[in-house]
Order: sequence, then C-alpha cells, then structure tokens
Amino acid sequence: MAVKTTDVLLVGGGVMSATLGMMLQQLDPSMKITMIERLDHVAHESTDGWNNAGTGHAGYCELNYTPQVADGSVEIDRALSINAAFESSLQLWSYLVQNGCLPEPTNFINPVPHLSFVWGEDDVAFLRERHQKLSAHHLFEGMEYSEDPRTLEQWMPLVMHGRKADKPVAATRVKHGSDVDFGSLTRSMIEHLKKSENFELKLSTSVVKLAQRENGVWKIRTKANETKEIQTYDANFVFLGAGGGALPLLQKSGIPERKGYGGFPVSGQWLVCTKPEIVKQHSSKVYGKAAIGAPPMSVPHLDTRIINGEPALLFGPFAGFTTKFLKKGSKMDLFGSVKGNNLAPMMSVGVHNMDLTRYLISEVMQSQSERCDSLRNYFPEAKDQDWTLAKAGQRVQIIKKDENGKGKLEFGTEMVASADGSLAALLGASPGASTAVQAMVEVIERCFKDRITQPEWDAKMKEMIPSYGQDLVSDADLLRGVRAKTLDTLRLG
Repeated sequence: MAVKTTDVLLVGGGVMSATLGMMLQQLDPSMKITMIERLDHVAHESTDGWNNAGTGHAGYCELNYTPQVADGSVEIDRALSINAAFESSLQLWSYLVQNGCLPEPTNFINPVPHLSFVWGEDDVAFLRERHQKLSAHHLFEGMEYSEDPRTLEQWMPLVMHGRKADKPVAATRVKHGSDVDFGSLTRSMIEHLKKSENFELKLSTSVVKLAQRENGVWKIRTKANETKEIQTYDANFVFLGAGGGALPLLQKSGIPERKGYGGFPVSGQWLVCTKPEIVKQHSSKVYGKAAIGAPPMSVPHLDTRIINGEPALLFGPFAGFTTKFLKKGSKMDLFGSVKGNNLAPMMSVGVHNMDLTRYLISEVMQSQSERCDSLRNYFPEAKDQDWTLAKAGQRVQIIKKDENGKGKLEFGTEMVASADGSLAALLGASPGASTAVQAMVEVIERCFKDRITQPEWDAKMKEMIPSYGQDLVSDADLLRGVRAKTLDTLRLG
C-alpha cells in the first residue's frame, strides 16, 4: 500500500486537535491535515459533554484556583492566568462565528452565571478575601459578593430553599459566565474542516506505531479497527491530542523529552437530574470547596449544563479510581505505561499520595444515599429518586520528576515537544478544554517557529485572537475592549 503524505497529523478527534487543526487551516489553507480518531465518531471521549467537567472554566467560581496559603492569605495568580487563557478561547470562537466557520453560538455556548458558595465562619472569611483581591483586578471586575441570605436566594433559589440558618453563608457571582458544550463545539469545527479538500478524517482507526526518519519526517502506522487495514503516513508534524491516550503514544515516539513522565488515572461520576420542574429552577454554576484530600477535579458543584441542546442539572463529580487511561480504554493502560525511565517518579508519587488513594476508594464505595447527602449541602430539598448516577470521563494527571529526581503529581496541563518541534503532546487535565486555544497557541509558537514570525502568520493570529502577543493580565483597556466584543458576538452579555 502506498505511503500517504501529510503536513500535519493530528492524533485524537477531541477539542485540542480540532482547535489546532482549525487554527492551522486558517493560517495556511494549503496545508494538508490528517486527523486520526480510534472511535467511530469525534468528540466522544474527554471532549464529550457528559465526560468533560471543563464547561467554561474561567477562574470565576473555581475555588481551587485561588488557594489559601499557610499565612492565611489567598493567592490569585493562577485564576488570573486561567481567566486570560479563557478570554483567548472566546476570541477565537468569536472570530470563527463571524466568519461562518462555527454555527449560531447557542449551539455550543450559553450564558450561565458562575457562583462560588461557602458556609461557616472560616470559609466565609476566605471567600470575602478572595472577592476583595479578585474584584480589584480588571479581569474580575463586576464580580458580586453577598452574605445576605435573601440576596443569595435570588441568585440560587435551589441552594437556599430549606437551608438552616445556623451558619453564616456567602457567595460571589459573575453574571457573564458561560456553559460550553465542548462536544458540540468540536463537532462543528471538524465539520468545517471536512469541507476542505486538504483535510482527511480517519475514524475507527488507531495509531499503532510512530518513528522519526533520519530526514526528520515522522512515519506513522495506523490500523483500521474493523478491517485491520494498515496504512502508513509520512508527516512533517505530529500532534498527540488523544486525552489519556496521549501518554502511551508519547512513550512510543521515543523522543528524549518523554522520559520521566507517567500518569495517574482518575475517573468520575455525576448525579444527574433532567426533571424539567427542577432544572428550570436553577440556572447557574455553583461551586464549593473541595473536601480535604480530594483532587482538584473533585470540587463539588451544582451545575447547569446544556448538552446537545438539552438542559440538565449535574452534581459532583464524585471521584473514583481506575487503571484505564480512557473511558473506552483498557484496564492494562496504567501498567503498560510503567517504563524504566518513569518507574521511580511513579513509585514516589504512590508512596506520598496514600491519602489521595484512600479518598478515591472511599468515593467509589459511597451509596446513592450518601451521594445525595452530599448533594443536599447544595440543594437541601433534593430527593434521592430525582437523581441518577452517570459515569463521567477519565482524567490522567501528570506524574513527572521534581527538582530532586523524585516524583510529583501535577493537576494541570502540560505540553511536551521534541527539540526539533516536529512532535508535540498535550498531557494532563484541568482546566483542559477551556484553555485549548492558549494551549494550541503555545504548540504553534514552539513547533512552527519559522512561520509564526512571518508577517502573514502574525497578522492572521492577531485577526483570530486580537489580544495575541499582548498581556490581558496587565492591560485593562485591551481586556475591556476584547471582552465587550466577544460577549456581544457570542451572546453572553
């Protein structure tokens, strides 16, 4: 069989690969792009609406992005960087909507206020300081704060109805928050990509081997899941955007930069309510504080979601443990990822994270009644029979060497690229999809260095992302200008 050639080969049909493919197609329509997806349709693993917890993470309500340090003060730097990154995503989506590359915004994004809610004197004091620091910054101006139960009942009636008045309560609210259905967004982007004769999508196809030739070109061997047909591609650039499947593929690549990386898989479950009479009473994302020992992805929230056009309420996620790296993966994924170059970091993380392991096991062992008891902290009048348990997606947290050569567990995302820029892989989880655009900007800057500095590409990047090359964290006027435009275009104002 003849070897096919392509400029860019994207492994994975999720939001990361779709975003990179869309940006590269806009930068150079003549570029040949091939996407390989092992499932029979795209956006069905981590990007799927039911699997993805990142429904518009902007740092507005997620309290784990503003940790309280040892002296009691609240750090806000990570919230600022995540918010600025989400603004980049909004800018690209606005550009794509305006240019007919994406459909009507309500197909993938809808206005849903973002709230943080706490109770008890210590947590109220924490939220008060968090609000003072964040609202003083232009990225978070307009954030409201209240300790008045009557005001909070107007903001989130389900949360306040039937609540005992035995503890102080407080909440913050950002009205221009959003709910993003990343599954619908990704499918729309790929549908647009498919209109180009220079784009090829291969479904039900797995990458079985990848190796770099002496001339720097990557030789990729794929196998069709049903027919077992083998196809070989020569690609100038390879992007591994396969969610939990990216780590095994990175290891197969053999690049030196892969060494020392491991993965810690975490699964999740939701309590879901679709009863219209309940769903219509709540239209916000209400986030609380994570339990002690819980991973960041387990921050509890009562969440309005619009998935495939249908509204629902989700509560959770409840964490769990599995050895699979993908929801539709193999129980051998974790064991197969252990290599000589990452064994020490992985063992070190295992020894020093026993509390996390015990927490995950306790989550798995919970009954429906116990999960609903947790729900009643956020919805006091919730009835067990109105909620069903649904499986969420898989997350693979990064394990890597620390400065002492031992292992550390990372809960963010990280891009790993070869020295020559011919291959890049995205590892990790939160905040994930919400910051996909900023992550793919980094891929382009590191892996297309010879082209991103050219006037044509630089101008196009600034057309797609008007704040490109500038700093939204430090430039208040720039932020206000681009935010006004994106909120208007995406109908979030």
